[in-house]
Amino acid sequence: MSKQNKGFRAFLKRKNIEISAKRYGIDALGAMAQGLFASLLIGTIINTIGTQFHIGFLTNPVATVGEASYTVGGLASAMSGPAMAVAIGYALQAPPLVLFSLVTVGFASNALGGAGGPLAVLFVAIFAAEFGKAVSKETKVDILVTPLVTIGVGVALSAWWAPALGKAAMKFGELIMWATDLQPFIMGILVSVIVGIALTLPISSAAICAALGLVGLAGGAAVAGCCAQMVGFAVMSFKENKWGGLVAQGIGTSMLQMGNIVRNPRIWIPPIVTSAITGPIATCLFKMQMNGTPVSSGMGTCGLVGQIGVYTGWVSDVAAGTKAAITATDWIGMLLICFVLPAVITPLIAMPMRKAGWIKENDLKLDL
Repeated sequence: MSKQNKGFRAFLKRKNIEISAKRYGIDALGAMAQGLFASLLIGTIINTIGTQFHIGFLTNPVATVGEASYTVGGLASAMSGPAMAVAIGYALQAPPLVLFSLVTVGFASNALGGAGGPLAVLFVAIFAAEFGKAVSKETKVDILVTPLVTIGVGVALSAWWAPALGKAAMKFGELIMWATDLQPFIMGILVSVIVGIALTLPISSAAICAALGLVGLAGGAAVAGCCAQMVGFAVMSFKENKWGGLVAQGIGTSMLQMGNIVRNPRIWIPPIVTSAITGPIATCLFKMQMNGTPVSSGMGTCGLVGQIGVYTGWVSDVAAGTKAAITATDWIGMLLICFVLPAVITPLIAMPMRKAGWIKENDLKLDL
């Protein structure tokens, strides 16, 4: 290895710049989802609460910028770009000046990325943060150099990349949604299984759904797949983990089982098969759609965000006149797909696997 390569690697290590799939594909992506939750998702929930319970403070504008008026929830949603970028910088362990400068970068990339803004924020914020980290504390005028480099790189890349990245993400998302509308049975299975697997893996299914703008029937299938994983694992492992495990996985995350999956991949079969069953039931039988925020499509039963998203979509559709009313069938479909079917089907599939020795005692045990 040449001295230059050794010197460059030493520099990257000193600046805590780790070029790896884990740092960018797991840590940064997962943090981006948290930024979305703390802005766009919370803003949507606040607006829904205000509308449904007729709370004036939440429905009336509290700020006006230019010609745009914002409610409390609207202000939170408008800050989704900065929130995502700062969250990504935090995951990349950016120093304070870099972290604060990412507010501008996130706003620029999200705005220029259009509907596919989250994907643009992910790529641009990573590059801006790493460039900012590279120059941080390298000069005596750090307070000028670090923000200038971070914001300069971020805004330049936003202007260059964001429109194309946003358009590509939305086109791919539109393709998935179009295919789901055209072939609801096959795509119901595929979307449900793939997004459900992503939810349990140490990556962010919510961020993926947000980046692709996944709504409609495809969003409903995604919700089904996530619920199959979370509720399925929670009920299937109740013998080992009791009520604590039921809550931790059922309204927390099925990612808790990842260590057990690595040790025995067969324990993943029942929730995956369940998602392949509930996905097409959602798309073909109940035609359950996610017409709330796309990030909710990848949340499942985590904090009941997936269900709140479906409900928010119903409310929006009724207000827009595209849906006559919220019916009993809507509620029955959501309850069956999100809770009842995963709780029943997953343990039934696991039963013969336990008898055959594929799933042994304590294979699903969590350290809670």
